[in-house]
Amino acid sequence: QVQLVESGGGLVQPGGSLRLSCAASGSIFSIRNMGWYRQAPGKQRELVATITSGGNTNYADSVKGRFTISRDNAKNTVYLQMNSLKPEDTAVYYCNCRIATTSIYTYNYWGQGTQVTVSS
Repeated sequence: QVQLVESGGGLVQPGGSLRLSCAASGSIFSIRNMGWYRQAPGKQRELVATITSGGNTNYADSVKGRFTISRDNAKNTVYLQMNSLKPEDTAVYYCNCRIATTSIYTYNYWGQGTQVTVSS
């Protein structure tokens, strides 16, 4: 089995920073793309950032220049460094990893979500 464990969420003042982590464990053959999504109450889940196995990144326009996604393949971990946080960044953040558990089978795994609240 594969599990994703998220950490790093919390309450922060506008303009502040948080660093989210998501570590995958279990029967992992390889990890392909990794990413972060977020969902605010009453809104659809939206993609925040992705990173490929080769390190190529993609960001939502709303976070570009403020957030940085990175990964540590040795630790099976993806990070989201969030700077210059705004109230509109408030949401539950979910990590997602496309993980191959065998050489021929991959599946998108989700973390449990971590609350990020930006408020004064």
